[in-house]
Amino acid sequence: MNEFDINNLVTKQRKFFQTGKTLSLNFRIQALQTLHASIQLHEDDLYQALYKDLGKSPSESYMCEIGLVYSELHYMLKHIKIFSKEKKVRTPISQAISKSYIKPTPKGNVLIMSPWNYPFLLTMDPLIDAIAAGNTVILKPSAYAPYTAKVIECIIKESFPQKYVGIVMGGRKENQSLLSQKFNHIFFTGSQAVGKEVLKKAAKNLTPVTLELGGKSPCIVDKTANIKLAAKRIVFGKFLNCGQTCVAPDYIYCDQSIINEFIEALIKEIQKQFSSQPLQNKLYGKIINEKHYNRLCNLLNENPILYGGKTETSTLKIEPTILYPCTWDHTIMKEEIFGPLLPILTYSSIDEVIPSINNHPTPLALYIFSNNKKIIDTITSACPYGGGCINDTVIHLATPYMGFGGLQESGIGSYHGKTGFDTFTHYKSIIDKKTWFDLPMRYQPYSKFRDTFIKFFLR
Repeated sequence: MNEFDINNLVTKQRKFFQTGKTLSLNFRIQALQTLHASIQLHEDDLYQALYKDLGKSPSESYMCEIGLVYSELHYMLKHIKIFSKEKKVRTPISQAISKSYIKPTPKGNVLIMSPWNYPFLLTMDPLIDAIAAGNTVILKPSAYAPYTAKVIECIIKESFPQKYVGIVMGGRKENQSLLSQKFNHIFFTGSQAVGKEVLKKAAKNLTPVTLELGGKSPCIVDKTANIKLAAKRIVFGKFLNCGQTCVAPDYIYCDQSIINEFIEALIKEIQKQFSSQPLQNKLYGKIINEKHYNRLCNLLNENPILYGGKTETSTLKIEPTILYPCTWDHTIMKEEIFGPLLPILTYSSIDEVIPSINNHPTPLALYIFSNNKKIIDTITSACPYGGGCINDTVIHLATPYMGFGGLQESGIGSYHGKTGFDTFTHYKSIIDKKTWFDLPMRYQPYSKFRDTFIKFFLR
């Protein structure tokens, strides 16, 4: 789609929004139901596309993408009537004989730009929230996951007229054309580098943004942890989707006193979950493309490999790999890994960990495996991060009952469930003043008596 077509699409959506049709609650509910039906119709196509793009098995595709989309749809259909209601609030005595209320209204024309690592989930979840809130939407899926993007295009065109929910396919050229348009909100999921460009473009039109980015998410394992269970859950969270998960544990901070036992447990779990030959395991995924595969291979060559490390260029596969011993001076610790490489650092006192984490960019997630409540409370209070888990990994994003998002370098804003509805909604604060009485004290000319009266009511 060229710039002229994109401009026309934005104009069509702006005009459609101004008709007020998306304000209807029934219209939104029907749109979500139509989307649900179309996804069900194309579920098998999605399994095939996700396998072609990322090597995902049907089980992983449903658990981590399709099933979570259904969950968001069901939640929103169940709660949309409550979320869309006006909410009456208290009126101060100084504004007596009035009704005060908050009115949820859609922001308007929304742009959603999604990434390649969870191409279906991270396109559909914000779309569901934006539709529920009453917006028109333009979707821009990643060109790096072309098979899934094609199925998404089919679902969208089958479900909605372009003036309501449209989709723009393509790469950087289309991204730039879209970002030159004026929207009422931009929702972007991707890298920090591209997120900065989105923010710059949005600033020109003073467009509000939600940025779902990433970062080096730490995973702390202290000496009170259940080591076998910690290893099991860390291996799951780290190597899910071949490590191409924005909230995957990026590195381990392990207590020096348990490091040998912990590494032994990690290796056993890798073999148990992916076999001793994961490159031949059909249920183990692949790296998205050659560019990212080569980047990860370079990291392998530059850092200490304790376990794993085998690669297969023909299939773009890299074994689950443990890198140890590592320090902040190693190249693997200079950037977000976004792959199946797990560096391990050690500490002798938990007091070393907090300043070490806090002296680096704010992570999207933080995980701590411990049975020491004091240590858990200290870390979760003292370290800034988007969200996380205690004694588990990644599952905090798989619920519509909490918002998901980053902080500072790892993102701006959040979504999922009610928080997602709020992201695409403006809440108007309104006072309905009655006309049968008018308090004269606020009008000039002022006097000492009026000043005393006003001070009484505004204390």
